[in-house]
Amino acid sequence: MQISHRDPRIAAGILALAAIGLLIGGAFAGLGVEAWRNPEGAYAAFDSYLFRIARFTLWQALLSMLLSVGPAILVARALARHPEFPGRGLILRLFGVPLALPAIVAALGILTLYGRAGYFAAPLGALGGGTWPGIYGLSGILVAHVFFNLPLATRLLLESLQTVPADQLRLASQLGMGARASFRLIEWPAMRTALPGTAGLVFMLCITSFTIVLTLGGGPAATTLEVAIYQALRFDFDPARAVALTLLQIVLTAAAVALLTKLGANTTGDANLSVARRSYIDARIGERIMNAAVILAALVFVGGPMLATVASGLEADLGRLATEASVQGAALTSLVFASLSAALACALSLALVMARHALAAARAGNKRPLLEKMTDTGAGLVLVVPPVVVGAGWFVLVRQGVDVFALAPVMVVTVNAVMAMPFAVRAIRPAHDAAAERHERLRAQLGIAGWSRLRLIDWPVLRRPLATAFAFAAALSLGDLGVIALFGSDAVQTLPYLLLARMGSYRTADAAGLALMLGLLCLALMMLADRLGKETSR
Repeated sequence: MQISHRDPRIAAGILALAAIGLLIGGAFAGLGVEAWRNPEGAYAAFDSYLFRIARFTLWQALLSMLLSVGPAILVARALARHPEFPGRGLILRLFGVPLALPAIVAALGILTLYGRAGYFAAPLGALGGGTWPGIYGLSGILVAHVFFNLPLATRLLLESLQTVPADQLRLASQLGMGARASFRLIEWPAMRTALPGTAGLVFMLCITSFTIVLTLGGGPAATTLEVAIYQALRFDFDPARAVALTLLQIVLTAAAVALLTKLGANTTGDANLSVARRSYIDARIGERIMNAAVILAALVFVGGPMLATVASGLEADLGRLATEASVQGAALTSLVFASLSAALACALSLALVMARHALAAARAGNKRPLLEKMTDTGAGLVLVVPPVVVGAGWFVLVRQGVDVFALAPVMVVTVNAVMAMPFAVRAIRPAHDAAAERHERLRAQLGIAGWSRLRLIDWPVLRRPLATAFAFAAALSLGDLGVIALFGSDAVQTLPYLLLARMGSYRTADAAGLALMLGLLCLALMMLADRLGKETSR
């Protein structure tokens, strides 16, 4: 089927690519212009301080990956061997909650448990024989990263275990195969295929971690590249150093994404797991006790900060917070920004999806043209450039021409929209492609095109996937702190920005109340996205 390049779907895809290119290209232009203006300063910024921060960035990411993936192997195996474990379905759903929580909310929950005045401060101090110093620094970063990534790694590895054929499990049971033999011959080969991609994904998430390090790092000794970029622009106002830090961050992130691609990892991964699956292996009593202990330990570790967030949030004066003008303004700003970001993410993602399909249908041979490849991978390329890096590039680019803080609404909306596109494409593309394959021939015969096609054919099918993508993108934008940390001010504040300000001024009760509000709002959006996604897949 031949489709003209005047096809509005292809034109929309080209415009979407141009928008992404403008955003990312503008950031690189800002970095390049600053390096050209002050080459000596940019070169001098590559000093021992920069490389020390780079080493710490890699070191904390490596430790976080090992501490997340190692226990996840045990937890995933325990859950796989006990599909009838009491509350297994609830545990799996609980393991999906950290994906929905804003990082700053989780950080506050961890401080509520393990901080200097946290619930566990007294017993931890007694164990150490003195006053508990708190969990700031590398230890706090690691705990927070494991909180987020242990559930993710567990779900991904459990998904790989569920690919083991039932015949193998039945045969192992008939042969009386023990725990060690079944792990070595059946379970480990299944997990081994998913392990490199899972470990690489966790490593990349920890390299690009910003909010966790900003709130729990505790000082220069525990600073990563992204936090150093923020400090160089907002506190030191050293654009040359920010350029050097940003370039090194881009190199590290690009290397991580390239490795993930080679390993076949899904960088927008979502392990939607069945509640239970029949197992043919009869575990002995000792193994059952050990596996139950592993599952309960993981449950306590992941559930503890969530319960602490709820408990401390309920102790706050929520009524007073809800009536404060600053809180109401920040909440309204957050909702407006999140809605605009989600709408833009859905529009750009739909444009790329429709353009890719139109170009694929018009292709004569097996070789894909460059434009088709770009519409296929364009949304994923944004993973190479983290939000703080994009914000830093534009901050440097426009700082001498306009008030950078006046650009906060535009930067927050556009950057968060583009960063949500890989997830939005994942939600929209399967439904669109399936519907197009089903209706394309009849549509062409009837001559339905343009707006009529969108209204009569595409919209009924894409309505729910678009709602899923919208809710997911809105939740991501609502909890993001990366861009607003650079461009925020007293005039433009979001809930995460206000929460960070209350934490910085030691108004911990107010911060706890704001964290509860923000966490519940993001969780509700994620649950809505998950529910709509499941209904779409039926």
